[in-house]
Amino acid sequence: MRLSRFYTGQPLAEGSRLTLDKDSSHYLLHVLRLKPGNALVMFNGNGYEYNARLEEATKKQATISILEQLSPRRESPLHIEIGQGIARGERMDFVLQKSVELGVSRVTPLWTQRSQVRLDEKRLAKRLAHWQGVVVSACEQSGRLRLPDIRPPADLDNWLDTPAEGLRLVLSPYSEKTLKDLQPASHVRVLVGPEGGLEEREIRAAEANGFQAVRLGPRILRTETAALATLTALQVLWGDLASQPPET
Repeated sequence: MRLSRFYTGQPLAEGSRLTLDKDSSHYLLHVLRLKPGNALVMFNGNGYEYNARLEEATKKQATISILEQLSPRRESPLHIEIGQGIARGERMDFVLQKSVELGVSRVTPLWTQRSQVRLDEKRLAKRLAHWQGVVVSACEQSGRLRLPDIRPPADLDNWLDTPAEGLRLVLSPYSEKTLKDLQPASHVRVLVGPEGGLEEREIRAAEANGFQAVRLGPRILRTETAALATLTALQVLWGDLASQPPET
């Protein structure tokens, strides 16, 4: 039987006993429906996971014992940051969920010229909290040991001006260059357009900031497909989906 895997923001240490906060207790007891004596796996994003046991349970409070600290190798050696043109509703959730599974390190949602979603400050805060919840759930499911960094939405021009280590790429179906034409890198920042793609001016602005335009293949991809195809290709070429990651 597969053990429930659960994220908490609380400190975890081998041999300790702790009472979970209200939200964590509710999830453990009323969503996962665990009972005293049940085993589970805990993590808090520090790079480890912990075998644990539920010791006590009331209607609103769960107390667990941390039995063993583990350090499985599940994080990619390739640091990939995605600047994702904000997509509508479930498409953005899908990009975030699958990007986590594919080993993304950071995602910054971007407002671009063709973005079809506009949110006021209150709705934006709710959306960001929702996106962070999507990331936590994907980490619980996929076995990630660290939470990818989900940045607050930014305007494209401001994001392009932010210094970045390593290789910088902008997806363009009209470029002659492909990923195989590039030298291996350990850090990659990728700009992905929204529904409708990036405008030519935005691609030129990216190139003026050191981004190289690349195409993924002969077909035009939807925004959610483009992000995940890029992540997969990069992990196969230089990351932990490669048979033998190259020297960088």
